[in-house]
Amino acid sequence: MTKKSWSYGAAGLAAAVLTPSLASAAEEAARKIDTGDTAWILMSTALVMLMTPGLALFYGGMVRRKNVLGTIMHSFIAIALVSVQWILFGYSLAFGPDIKGWIGSLDWAGLSGVGSAPNADYAATVPHLAFMAYQMMFAVITPALISGAFAERIKFSTFLVFTLLWTTVVYDPVCHWVWATGGWMKQMGVLDFAGGIVVHATSGFSALAAALYIGHRKGFLRESMPPHDLPMTVLGAGILWFGWFGFNAGSALSSGELSAVAFVTTHTAAVAATLTWTAVEWYHRGKPTMFGAATGAIAGLATITPAAGFVSPMAALAIGIGAGLLCYAALNAKVKFRYDDSLDAFGVHGVGGTLGTVMAGVFASTAINSGGANGLLFGNPRQLAVQAGSVLLIAAYSFLVSMFLFKVLDATMGLRVTNDEETEGLDLTQHGEAGYTH
Repeated sequence: MTKKSWSYGAAGLAAAVLTPSLASAAEEAARKIDTGDTAWILMSTALVMLMTPGLALFYGGMVRRKNVLGTIMHSFIAIALVSVQWILFGYSLAFGPDIKGWIGSLDWAGLSGVGSAPNADYAATVPHLAFMAYQMMFAVITPALISGAFAERIKFSTFLVFTLLWTTVVYDPVCHWVWATGGWMKQMGVLDFAGGIVVHATSGFSALAAALYIGHRKGFLRESMPPHDLPMTVLGAGILWFGWFGFNAGSALSSGELSAVAFVTTHTAAVAATLTWTAVEWYHRGKPTMFGAATGAIAGLATITPAAGFVSPMAALAIGIGAGLLCYAALNAKVKFRYDDSLDAFGVHGVGGTLGTVMAGVFASTAINSGGANGLLFGNPRQLAVQAGSVLLIAAYSFLVSMFLFKVLDATMGLRVTNDEETEGLDLTQHGEAGYTH
């Protein structure tokens, strides 16, 4: 029996039907699928998917025990909600045929035209479906990161609506601008290997908007609110670290030299940031903490993300040290400025993503990645200006649109749980269950 290839009807989502068609020998030859690249992308997709449950544990251990399930639920439900959005229309908005550099058309809605043949614009050696699935996992984790800013006080129903709207009006357009063929920032030459702008800047500055608009938790700065389960948080950090190799090395979209470079720079920045954070905290507070070491590792991973495939391991070491210093300062600043970014989404991801994007403009080298650009240290000061300008613009866009969404949702649905519900905890009041029975 001859092989079948599946093409998607474009008659609309309601009538979308998979219809088999025989693939000619010429069409088969044109696919040029590399099995090694495909295996690596599928593995990386699974690794990035695992990051979101890892984030759930990382965040879940940091809150009080009465809110552990509610916090985990934010990340877990994002896997389902954003995946459905991505399949129906999100992927088409983000990567579909370009409309004047600003957004993708709906030509690929319902995955119409997204089949087993590679798309040369994005990943020429793997099935288009594999590239779509890989990018879907990035879309999933990004709004989940924001949830750290309003943990322990947001209504679950409002969180769902916010996540759907935010993914559509912030993540999808920014993804198109930076990564899609025809996107205006991509045409300008911005470098973002795995999401310093698209993932970390968008989520981080949206998290800042959330913390400022929603306000602090009851008892903030008056009551002690330590993490209720640090081993859970450390386990989550370990899973995130493991998955980040798919996040960054997978962004090479092939199994070869570039993925190896991104793999090594990812780990190098993470360990440098971990040691730096531990040393600074030890000096500043008198004792090194496990919580600090875990947070430092995530800061290093977030910061190297935009530069991972453009810089050398020694540059990654410097970037990791910078992440440990700057993100530590950012987390301590929230007490001074009295805003309650509950789980440090802005201090780690907003600050780290911004720093890493700018540092890519300093350390990037075409000797590492011929498809990138040289940075400041290699004779191209323009790249630093492009990096800084781009990330600041996206930070402003993400912050302002998120603030608008919060205002609209607050007026229509309400954002916060009641005082009594916050006191009792979100596990019982929002989900009718408890994380612990004793």
